[in-house]
Amino acid sequence: MSRTAKIKSFQAPKGMHDILPAEQKYWEKFFKITQGLAAFYNFETIETPILESEALFEKGIGLNTDVIEHEIYTLKTKGGDSLALRPELTASAARAYIENGFANQPQPIKFFHYGPVFRHESAQAGRYRQFHQADFDIFGESDPVVDAQVIQVIYAILTDLGFKGLSVRINSIGDKNCRGKFRDELKLYYRNKIGQLCKNCKRRLKENPLRLLDCKEEGCVALKESAPNSIDYLDKDCRDHFKSVLEFLDELGVPYNLDPYLVRGLDYYTRTVFEIVPENASGSQIALAAGGRYDYLVANIGGRPTPAMGGSVGIERAINEMRRQDIKVNAAKPKARIFIVQLGDLAKKKSLGLFEKFRKDGIYVAESFGRDSIKAQLRVADRLGADIALIIGQKEALDGTVIIREMQSGIQETAPMEKIIDEIKKRLKKIPARSAGSSQ
Repeated sequence: MSRTAKIKSFQAPKGMHDILPAEQKYWEKFFKITQGLAAFYNFETIETPILESEALFEKGIGLNTDVIEHEIYTLKTKGGDSLALRPELTASAARAYIENGFANQPQPIKFFHYGPVFRHESAQAGRYRQFHQADFDIFGESDPVVDAQVIQVIYAILTDLGFKGLSVRINSIGDKNCRGKFRDELKLYYRNKIGQLCKNCKRRLKENPLRLLDCKEEGCVALKESAPNSIDYLDKDCRDHFKSVLEFLDELGVPYNLDPYLVRGLDYYTRTVFEIVPENASGSQIALAAGGRYDYLVANIGGRPTPAMGGSVGIERAINEMRRQDIKVNAAKPKARIFIVQLGDLAKKKSLGLFEKFRKDGIYVAESFGRDSIKAQLRVADRLGADIALIIGQKEALDGTVIIREMQSGIQETAPMEKIIDEIKKRLKKIPARSAGSSQ
């Protein structure tokens, strides 16, 4: 290679992103709340592979969905297997339910499931090709109470994260016994309006007419306002089911808005569908969470007929909205009030051992072992807002002592290294904590 040849600078793939240290406190808060509520509501945690059989999603999600037609990442293994990066979590949870014999256990089975998912969508602000979801699924129960419980647990997560003014949009799209009539009426309505539809909706009209109601193109949105709605075509069983779901939400005090044109983009949904959107001054209706009932999914991928209900939170969407709304989140770990300063090789060795003793006692400390200047290390300690600096030089290392320096007053005392943990615990109770960047 020529000396003047430029080395390529790499970037994350388009639509994928790094989760940097400044964001971690949001992720930690999200998982602390989510995992706590999952345990409280008796959801058991599972993990599934990022790669699954491509056919699992074709059969589960539906061949005529945007996800399968345009967005799924697929690959061929050296052995000739067709695999896919999972574009969502529910089909994987259903596959795990079947494969691991959960159908033979007392029902219902509750799964909590989280991790990265992948869709080859147009990259734009807040929308990624690799993103993360937290998923709640209940298998083996048809009672409408579980519909309300899934919505309740996800609503509680978003509320505990600090969101206010959340709106639960909810609808019922019926089941196989009554949805056919609704589909026929949709086709009839749009038949004379084909010229006004976008390119994708012209194709959807033939293959999957419910997807026209989910289109975001301006012309299609306008046409939707006069289209037939699913609630008018529910049979008695579906109508009674939906009525019970709403009554349970009323009892729980979960606010909701009926949206008779709400559908979901995956074919496995039946009956209840919902989205939860934030209060948003910009008027954007990006859903933070969504889900619904999928009573045919397990049977569609090879299991016996099993009613099921679930919902997912888009983790990046929730975190981006927390930041947009300036929801306060504490630092991911306690501030280090102690800073270890060292000078010389022997002192550095002693400092490493002392650092480990503090760790075992649960006391957070900071250091800058790569610096040799005491003055430079004290500047770092001051910038971090440390209350106490522990200084170990060559003499202290040989004597088994430590200089304790109170950063605000500048007062220094020498103490035996073997008693330093107890001494520091006493001082931390007496010295008020200061903020980072305070002057000495």
